[in-house]
Amino acid sequence: MQNSIVCSICKKDKTIITDLDSGEIVCSKCGQVISDKIQDSRQEWRDFGISEAKDRRRTGIPTSLARHDMGLYTMIGRGRKDARGQVLDVSMRSTMGRLRTWDLRIQSSANRNLITAFNQLNILNDKLGLPDAIIEKTAYIYRKARKRGLGRGRETSSALAAALYLACRQDRTPRTLNEICRISNIKRKAVSRQYRDMVIELDMRIPAVDPIKCITRIANQINLNPKVKQKAINIINAATKSGLSAGKNPMGLAASILYMSCVINGCNSIGQTIFAQTAGVTEVTIRNISKHLRNHLDLS
Repeated sequence: MQNSIVCSICKKDKTIITDLDSGEIVCSKCGQVISDKIQDSRQEWRDFGISEAKDRRRTGIPTSLARHDMGLYTMIGRGRKDARGQVLDVSMRSTMGRLRTWDLRIQSSANRNLITAFNQLNILNDKLGLPDAIIEKTAYIYRKARKRGLGRGRETSSALAAALYLACRQDRTPRTLNEICRISNIKRKAVSRQYRDMVIELDMRIPAVDPIKCITRIANQINLNPKVKQKAINIINAATKSGLSAGKNPMGLAASILYMSCVINGCNSIGQTIFAQTAGVTEVTIRNISKHLRNHLDLS
């Protein structure tokens, strides 16, 4: 791309080139960078993923299932001119105003439930700090359940919390049902009933929770040293290999093993109460699981 700027060293203007990708104006003969803050005046295109790399479109937000309109919302403008630049007459402006009003009413009434649900989902995301993949999966599960009529006659918040817990289980993210219910301020009974209906009606496959992720999460919250964490991982691997972890609450098992690892490594300052509160279980659960593992594993 030719430019009329003259290089201060070569004293020529035909050697100047503009690199829009790097935003620099350089001399092709001596290599001097004349300017590095040029403005790109080309048309902007969006390219958010692999699927859009070949199908380039004009700028705009990416589509998302976590928005009531999937990011494709359009509205009738309030301009006084049409696409050809001609001024609209009074009757046409009045017609467009009525169309604009009814368009907003129809969209708000049709998507009222999704607007409420996804606003609550954004609030839960702020409190839990979940990745975008889980939020998208939660929105997909909620839309699918709503299409099947599973949320009819029930609160939107309970259905959304159940979809969020189901997405966490499928993504193997260590989030307990009690935690989601506590943050959502919903009774566990309502969420668990909705969760069972979604699993059965939508034919969902739920993978088992990885206890090692639970160990990592609890250890990070209590701020345990890496030596205790590594010993706990060795114990959980041995328990899984021998089949002792089957049928046990993953968070309770992780908290019990971390408590045993602290005792083995001489970290007696942290009691069972802290582990129980962090994992969301009772101290009786930690004592029973610890006793069971001591009787069947060599912890030396």
